[in-house]
Amino acid sequence: MLFGLLDLPWWGYIVVTLVLTQITIASVTLYLHRCQAHRALELHPLVSHFFRFWLWLTTGMVTKEWAAIHRKHHAKVETAEDPHSPQVKGIGKVFFEGAELYKEAVAQKDIMERYGHGTPDDWVERHVYAAHNSLGITLMLLIDLALFGIAGVIVWAVQMAWIPLFAAGVVNGIGHYWGYRNFESPDASRNLVPFGIFIGGEELHNNHHTYASSAKFSVKWWEIDIGWYWIRFLQVFGLAKPKRVPPRLQVLASKTGIDTETLKAVVINRFQVMANYTKAVILPALKEEKKRAGVMGLGLLKQARVLLTREISLLKLPHQAHLAEVLQQFQSLKVVYDFRLKLQAIWSRSTATQKELVDALHDWCKQAEATGIDVLLKFSRHLKTYVTQETQIADPVY
Repeated sequence: MLFGLLDLPWWGYIVVTLVLTQITIASVTLYLHRCQAHRALELHPLVSHFFRFWLWLTTGMVTKEWAAIHRKHHAKVETAEDPHSPQVKGIGKVFFEGAELYKEAVAQKDIMERYGHGTPDDWVERHVYAAHNSLGITLMLLIDLALFGIAGVIVWAVQMAWIPLFAAGVVNGIGHYWGYRNFESPDASRNLVPFGIFIGGEELHNNHHTYASSAKFSVKWWEIDIGWYWIRFLQVFGLAKPKRVPPRLQVLASKTGIDTETLKAVVINRFQVMANYTKAVILPALKEEKKRAGVMGLGLLKQARVLLTREISLLKLPHQAHLAEVLQQFQSLKVVYDFRLKLQAIWSRSTATQKELVDALHDWCKQAEATGIDVLLKFSRHLKTYVTQETQIADPVY
């Protein structure tokens, strides 16, 4: 058992281990996550079953359990009912004990019943994958031993640790704690890095939480979602079909008024609209105040960029108090911040009629232009040019 069927140099074992773990990552992100949990992707039955079989060998995870827990995470994100929120349970708990939190959630039958619908329930799932999930892991150990000899134990150990570390620890933990945010989604999700290669694109976690039903996780031109490239590759052979991708905010330069098309574009692309508002209104207004502020004022404005743009529900009480002081001291910032909240409130009016929402958006633009603040005036005029993709369009705006 010292040597297996494959006699590799030391670096060969590293390459093989990385390839095997990347197949596991692909199985998780494409099959479990994008296909099963969010229904954003359709996979050919052959591809789906390969991923199911591979996950049985390398993780022992059951499709229904994984999908149910992940769906509840989105439904109850950053609350006490979230199975693995570092904002609630602490980053150390989620990072180091993510697998244990997963097992705790699996034991709750109500989660399986409410959130586990629509997942595979065929004979092989019931009698093999779900009934004997530890058997696959044992089989993987025997395969690694046969192929690599004693080195296969190390290869197998890395395979077993890969998902608990990177999916449960890094994505679920650090992905809600550290990184950058393209969008102010109502949760603490963050993009770890713009190059989603090592964890299959799951690094772009803020993008995913903003557009959870999208099969594509990248939204900026400089972001890389390797999972999306795998999907496109499978598409060439008719083995995958993405159902949804992130919406694209479009403009029609000749458009000068608010109508139902404007409303539809704003509501569908509301996170992009708010990102544009931050860039076009909040940040220029803050820059001007910093130019005029004295030493004490600059000290107060030190953290203002985050405070003025962060989703209010994510700000802790000391930060909320700091924000209130900033808005009290700097009137122009208070105006643009209040208009930010008023704009968000328009699409939050779930009981309003379409006409009422169009009128509210029209009034918002009218009031914004009446402030005399140049950045608000320009943003209001630009907002009127927004259209949906079905309309004649110019270049996309991000």
